[in-house]
Amino acid sequence: MDNAVLLERVTYLILLVLSLTVHEFSHAWTAWRLGDDTAALAGRLTLNPIPHIDPIGTLILPLLGVPFGWAKPVPVNPARFRRDVKMSTGDILTSAAGPISNLLLALLAAVVLGIVARFAPGVVRNGSGAFELLRGLMFVNAALMIFNLLPIPPLDGGHVAANLVPYRFRDAWESFARIAPFVLLAVIFFGRSIISAPIQFIVAGLWQIAVVVAG
Repeated sequence: MDNAVLLERVTYLILLVLSLTVHEFSHAWTAWRLGDDTAALAGRLTLNPIPHIDPIGTLILPLLGVPFGWAKPVPVNPARFRRDVKMSTGDILTSAAGPISNLLLALLAAVVLGIVARFAPGVVRNGSGAFELLRGLMFVNAALMIFNLLPIPPLDGGHVAANLVPYRFRDAWESFARIAPFVLLAVIFFGRSIISAPIQFIVAGLWQIAVVVAG
């Protein structure tokens, strides 16, 4: 492995750890705001990345060049939500918080890129370290958002879908949930085109925001 490839993988690892940490923290914070302190008691209501790291999904696979990763899931107990929060509503909000946080982080990166390009264009010239980090932050978070919104258990989108499926389709959903891990693996290894288009759409929108901010 040459130095350029190693640097690329380490940079991706840093961006992924940052993005996954914000993602998992957002789950924990939303659940806590809704009355469930399960994640807080487990030490997951923190922006310290260490409690969120999964050795394989967060560290080993990204360093090996695998273009996806994951963190340890945040424990959530809907039964502990406040009495004025319906369990299904709370579960939807908590599940959606992760992907939403990734969208906001990507948006922040686009705005920062635009601001720096406007007032100090040399810092973010094409190929510079700052440019690559901000561009990577946009792409990684757009990818995490789209991927996690797929309506496949145990992804966040799967949690949302499970709470929205009409009762008459519950048996069909439960049957799908049993094979969902295999469906997810198929998407990861053979169905990247399914999510590449929406990812590119989001990234293109972020670039437009950066351009507008840059003036």
